[in-house]
Amino acid sequence: MGKDAKKVVELLNAARAGELTAILQYMAQHYELENQDYGKLAKFLKKTAITEMKHAELLADRILFLGGVPTSKPDAEAKKGQSITDMLATDIALEADAIGKYNASAKACAEALDHVSKDIFEKLLGDENGHLDEFQNLKEHADQLGAAWLAQQTGAGE
Repeated sequence: MGKDAKKVVELLNAARAGELTAILQYMAQHYELENQDYGKLAKFLKKTAITEMKHAELLADRILFLGGVPTSKPDAEAKKGQSITDMLATDIALEADAIGKYNASAKACAEALDHVSKDIFEKLLGDENGHLDEFQNLKEHADQLGAAWLAQQTGAGE
């Protein structure tokens, strides 16, 4: 594996570690919220975690193609026992961090002339920007509407 390919694999594995953290975080939140009867919000987090699982798989496939070994270790521990507004702040931070890293990684991949990996990072950027927007909207609702909004999140979800 050449120097450029090795660097790209490192970037892909760093992204995969972040995706694994997001999966664990969103699933932990899903379980906590489901247990507290916030089914609608729990369902949204589960759906988001599944999207992150697909990202982790896409990254693993590319790492394997380049001759690397996909990491199976998240880059952080999932936070548990947070209030809903703190959960959403955690999620916003995860998504914002991923966006920053993926922008830099896409640029580095282009410089390494690996446009396939660059395209993967750009695809992930689109999804992560969508997640960031959704989490920011949810946090704004929670902050502005408080208990009334939280009451709407109860039940089985749609």
